[in-house]
Amino acid sequence: MLDASTLKFLQQLSKHNSKEWFDANRPAYEQARANFIAQVDLVIKGISTFDAQFELLQAKQCVFRINRDVRFSKNKQPYKNNMSAYFNKDGKKGVGAGYYFHIEPGNSFIAAGVWMPEPPFLAAIRQEVDYNFAEWKKLTSTSGFKKQFVNGLDKSDTLVRPPKHYEEDNPAIEVLKLKSFVARKPFNDNEVLEKDFSKSVTAAFKTLQPMVQFLNRAMP
Repeated sequence: MLDASTLKFLQQLSKHNSKEWFDANRPAYEQARANFIAQVDLVIKGISTFDAQFELLQAKQCVFRINRDVRFSKNKQPYKNNMSAYFNKDGKKGVGAGYYFHIEPGNSFIAAGVWMPEPPFLAAIRQEVDYNFAEWKKLTSTSGFKKQFVNGLDKSDTLVRPPKHYEEDNPAIEVLKLKSFVARKPFNDNEVLEKDFSKSVTAAFKTLQPMVQFLNRAMP
């Protein structure tokens, strides 16, 4: 299970986000990181039960660094206030749809799909949705999907007008306007610390597997 000390470390990091504090508390970071990696290993094993492509995936291929790239950011804090991992058959650098795991006090969540794909990929996904909208609608409206993801798809990145080559009266237009194709499920801190948390994460990911497969099928 995820340790309360892992959340406590991240809470403290958000208050003291500096290299000096981090260096002085490196043992606590190493402990928290090891605990998070153990959770990532459990999630990989869980995904592997319904998708054999993930069987050989290792946590080190999926976990993101805690260091922030501040070169082009106004936020100069050197560290992220979260620990996260991305599960794609090729790891965090893999192209295509996959699964995302994010631990942060007060803002933990999992997600799946593809975020802000490059123009050729975005065009291909829109075409696949347009051609197979009945299938898309069916797999994103199952009882399991609605139960796990009560808000449906994330609509924070949406065009105001229809994308090029599509008309406003297209039955799929609200999906075609999306710039990202992602479903997201939050977890509160108590849920994160539950004994079976990794099983809850795996169950949510399994619900989204048909959507992930649909998106990857569309990728050129």
